[in-house]
Amino acid sequence: MPFGLTNAPATFQAAMTNEFRAMLDRFVLVYLDDILVYSRSLEDHLGHLRRVLETLRRAKYKANRDKCEFARQELEYLGHFVTLEGISPLSDKIQAVQEWPEPRNVTEVRSFLGLTGYYQRFIEGYSKIAAHLNKLQCEDRPFDFGEEARGSFLALKAALLSAEVLRIYDPLAPTRVTTDASGYGIGAVLEQHDGVDWHPVEYFIKKVPLVHSIDDARKKEFLAFVHALKRWRHFLLGRSQFRWVTDNNPLVFYKTQDTVNSTIARWRAFIDQFDFFPDHIPGKSNRFADALSRRPDHCTAVYSTFEIDDDLRNSFIRGYQADPEFRDKYGNCSSPNPSPSHYRIKEGYLLVHTRGKDLLCVPSDPHLRTRLLGEFHDAPATGHFGVNRTIGRLRQRFWWPGLLSDVTRYCESCEVCRRCKSRNHRPYGELRPLPVPLRRSEAIAMDITGPFPKHKTGVDGILTVVDRLTKFAMFLPCRYHAKAPELAEVLYAGWIRTKGYPKEIVCDRDTRFMSDFWLALIKRWGSSLKPSSARHPQTDGQTERAHQTAQVLLRTLIRPDEKDWVERLPDVELAYNSSIHPAIGISPS
Repeated sequence: MPFGLTNAPATFQAAMTNEFRAMLDRFVLVYLDDILVYSRSLEDHLGHLRRVLETLRRAKYKANRDKCEFARQELEYLGHFVTLEGISPLSDKIQAVQEWPEPRNVTEVRSFLGLTGYYQRFIEGYSKIAAHLNKLQCEDRPFDFGEEARGSFLALKAALLSAEVLRIYDPLAPTRVTTDASGYGIGAVLEQHDGVDWHPVEYFIKKVPLVHSIDDARKKEFLAFVHALKRWRHFLLGRSQFRWVTDNNPLVFYKTQDTVNSTIARWRAFIDQFDFFPDHIPGKSNRFADALSRRPDHCTAVYSTFEIDDDLRNSFIRGYQADPEFRDKYGNCSSPNPSPSHYRIKEGYLLVHTRGKDLLCVPSDPHLRTRLLGEFHDAPATGHFGVNRTIGRLRQRFWWPGLLSDVTRYCESCEVCRRCKSRNHRPYGELRPLPVPLRRSEAIAMDITGPFPKHKTGVDGILTVVDRLTKFAMFLPCRYHAKAPELAEVLYAGWIRTKGYPKEIVCDRDTRFMSDFWLALIKRWGSSLKPSSARHPQTDGQTERAHQTAQVLLRTLIRPDEKDWVERLPDVELAYNSSIHPAIGISPS
């Protein structure tokens, strides 16, 4: 293969991988033309070498004798020094780091971080040590190699000089994964016990993505474990039970939480592939990060008036016995020695464990399933939402085969939905969305919709306010033609009094929002106004869509005389904020 082709390395690596596929990770490692053969004994090693050389001959590759080393107990491989005791960085690479001069520009910072980053698996807390150097790579700030950056630069040199020797992973040795998280990064260490003490196999550090930087401590700790399992999946998947060590005590009991948001549910489904048991240690004993603040997780709330009484319980039991889908499972779980499965019986109900939680199985009784669909679609608190949001509510508590098709059929046949809802489609053309805020209540969007039939209180419009990050919405009754000071009072009493002053307010070019009074008030609040483009309401699409949803919900709930629409606004707000929002995959509340 000629040199210089951009796809040559990948093509050659694919060819080598294909030739040695049967030997990879058993006694051979291959990176391009660097082949490492490892064995437990000299006799095994000779046999492995013979197989490797025969494979090279068959593929018409030639080994350069001058570059080969045989039967070595210590060697250099891909920038590492491999011995019986473990793996360590090459001494000449460490020397190069020690002699590295202070960076004078962004390019030199990137070169230094590129070299030290290659050995970050040897450095505990690498992302925290290198944090100030990483900030110098930002394009929106001038290069300033100050005291903080200089301290980070010297600390990285010292950390690499004192880097530990990492043990070679042993699939039979006791193993533990210790994780921790902070507002900036997540860290983990894979350790194994040699009969005397625990020794590190690899350190892992990762910067917390911005979308997760606003999460509470427990969610970030859980995220750290998920990333650690993805990093060491080849070590941990399929092995006997290992320990997961965390300083967040609630995570030890994560399987007992009944209601979780969709993100946590996906993470649970992933980690359930692994055989482990969680273990808690105090924060001061966890040496991988500082103690973190703890606060409750923001879980998806379940709003439903559905209650199961004794008569309904008997209907469930009779349904299990008559349903061919659940009859055998119910009988197996009822026996004195049930075979292992994801199903179990509690108080007569059949539960299935899926996506990290137990769901109630619903037998194929038309009365039961129709009643459930009605409770989760037609009730005032559920708001006649569409298929996706109705399924999202049901899957928090129930499961049965064909749930999707049943919900789709029920929603499409709903007379109220057909009468009150309009058809929607994705907007045409290329979308250019607004920047996503970093924190909740930091940026809001607002608009007025109406006029509606005049209420006895004098209001005939709705001021809709939407949190642009969480999609949480408030529908505040107001006078449709109210002046700017009156709208400011409505906004302050309804949103700002409970949520605080936002940094950004997106709105249309209504004369009241562009008035001198409103601009002065926004400046006094310390906020900035982001008006939409002229004659282009799609700029504030979040609020416009919330308007449409609120109007549809009102049409499904109000009386024929339409005089009770103000009394129905709390139901609309509850239904909107408690349902799964399609843009973020969880409920705004």
